[in-house]
Amino acid sequence: MQVSPKARYLDIGCSTGMLLSELISRGADPDSVYGVDISESAIGTCVERGLKHAHVMDAASITFDKESFDCIVSSDCLEHLEDDNKALQNWYTLLKPGGRLVVFVPAFMSLWSPHDVVNHHYRRYERGELAQKMEAAGFTVQDQGYWNFTLFFPIFIFRIIKKVFFNISEQTPQEDLKRPNFLVNKLLFGLLSLENRLMKGLHFPIGVSTYCICTKK
Repeated sequence: MQVSPKARYLDIGCSTGMLLSELISRGADPDSVYGVDISESAIGTCVERGLKHAHVMDAASITFDKESFDCIVSSDCLEHLEDDNKALQNWYTLLKPGGRLVVFVPAFMSLWSPHDVVNHHYRRYERGELAQKMEAAGFTVQDQGYWNFTLFFPIFIFRIIKKVFFNISEQTPQEDLKRPNFLVNKLLFGLLSLENRLMKGLHFPIGVSTYCICTKK
């Protein structure tokens, strides 16, 4: 994503502000980079990092002025909202005409697991479903696809094994949140970095996540 010092950015579900900091490091004006998150502790971390415009706010009903932003990004947030259609309509009002919305969400209900439960997800999406919701909210879809193709089959097989050989009802959701060790994290980072480079010329047919890039009419 190209970053302009003249553009105003909003990260919906900004967590501790990693994307906000990245935008600023790539040339965005710190006074034009905004973030919202429902977590007070996450926004507290943003403030500690010197991010000026991080706010505790419900992503389903953001109260900034209409047509305030040139670009809105939301990664792994929409699935947390009970009425995602209403949220998208709200986000549409926040964009300037010609502005861009970039959304990433978890893909495929077949991958549903205790991990989704403990993270308070309402759903996972398929590519076409996400695009339809964008268009229903008024957006024009520019690009759509799947991301994290590399890990789709390992995760799918692992979750099938858990369903077949283990009693899911007796497992706690927290068991699905154990952190992998350093070497595993390093391997995953390398695989995703390679996939990001390949995505410049390819569209994968499946993935752990799906994304949609839209503009406001």
